[in-house]
Amino acid sequence: MSFYEHVFIARQDLAPAQVEELTNKYAHVIETLGGKVTKREDWGLRNLAYRIKKNRKGYYVLMNIDAPAEAVKEMERLIRIDEDIIRHLTIKVEQLEEGPSVMLAPKNKKSEDTFSDAEEREEF
Repeated sequence: MSFYEHVFIARQDLAPAQVEELTNKYAHVIETLGGKVTKREDWGLRNLAYRIKKNRKGYYVLMNIDAPAEAVKEMERLIRIDEDIIRHLTIKVEQLEEGPSVMLAPKNKKSEDTFSDAEEREEF
């Protein structure tokens, strides 16, 4: 089986319970076809960079999936039919990420190997 990261954006006028129901629906499709969803993250209601189908905001959801390709294709087919989902993206990855994603990481935590602008100017 292969590893996938799948993100979808649901319409802004849905309730959080409806977004959770959508997530469960597509996780059930994956599990029915022999795969499993290893992680689900609700990133919440966020602003979109541009309007999509008259929506300025959307609910973002991430799912890490360990499943055969047929299961992912069936899930994507069902998502294309669903009017509550305005965008989706599935990426095949080498390994699934452990712990929280970058979107849920604390904002004040900086990577150890990045420099501030002042430190970069001092070196040259």
